[in-house]
Amino acid sequence: MRISRDKNSGVTVVTPILREGLSADEVNGAVRRVVNDLIADVRPSGWVSWYYTPMALEFTRHLTPDIRVYDNMDELSAFAGAPQGLLDLERELMGKCDLMFVGGQSLYEAKRNRHDNIHVFPSSVDTAHFRVARQRAVDPEDQKEIPHPRIGFFGVIDERMNFDIVAGIAALRPQWRLAMLGPTAKISPQSLPRAQNIHWLGCKSYDELPNYLSGWDVGIMPFALNDATRFISPTKTPEFLAAGVPVVSTAVADVVNPYGAAGHVKIASNAEEFVAKIELLLSRPKTRWLSAVDEHLAEMSWDKTWARMMLHMASVGARSKVAREAQLV
Repeated sequence: MRISRDKNSGVTVVTPILREGLSADEVNGAVRRVVNDLIADVRPSGWVSWYYTPMALEFTRHLTPDIRVYDNMDELSAFAGAPQGLLDLERELMGKCDLMFVGGQSLYEAKRNRHDNIHVFPSSVDTAHFRVARQRAVDPEDQKEIPHPRIGFFGVIDERMNFDIVAGIAALRPQWRLAMLGPTAKISPQSLPRAQNIHWLGCKSYDELPNYLSGWDVGIMPFALNDATRFISPTKTPEFLAAGVPVVSTAVADVVNPYGAAGHVKIASNAEEFVAKIELLLSRPKTRWLSAVDEHLAEMSWDKTWARMMLHMASVGARSKVAREAQLV
């Protein structure tokens, strides 16, 4: 296994190194041994099992943490290539976990009756990191020769994107340039729409994003409206806003409310509507919009999100302590 430690954050990342050709049972067995060795080495006096995917239950169900947390950010079973048995594992995990967080209001509404201690925590934002984009920076090498107006997207490029909208915008406004950042996943790069004014710039690091966003005139979130996007709450929504980039999105539920309803994000359903909304944003002064956006973002931070999560965990821990003490009486 490979171990890396971040001295500033105190986070240790353990990465199992597995040989090719292992069966699913062999993979789970190998990872289980890594987890056991790690716990034996650390010997924690109190600890939390934090799950982002139910699939991790296959190599951790034997553990006895003080608290189990299921942090459910997406409806993973709706994604292309979702593993078989994922829903069964999720039911098992929800039966075992003490506390459940969900990443958006629509996901909360879908699962609120399936757990008795479930709380919604939509994506927050590192405002200071993205606000740097509001001061014009030097364009990255692969973007500096792209003319304006620049229409930008960043994120994973997969089955959740409506490629007809991307191609349609490019065809309707050949004088605009589309800067598309992100890795492709579960789709062939050859299937991406191609045109002289569409620039697929590939994956960029989190630290690089503000430099790219600083050179964009409008952002787009052309999500397909399908099973994979039914419950998403895109983290990039507040990141676009913190960067000061006006944005047009399809009608993803957790974008429409609260961002669309508040007027922070424009909503469109097809290429023609995207073009009309982008033209509006290109011509609109940003001062009043930025003031409203900043008022909204002032209530958001990852630190505040974590503090609220910690309160819920402390409450679970207190109840568990009372229950253990009652058993000893």
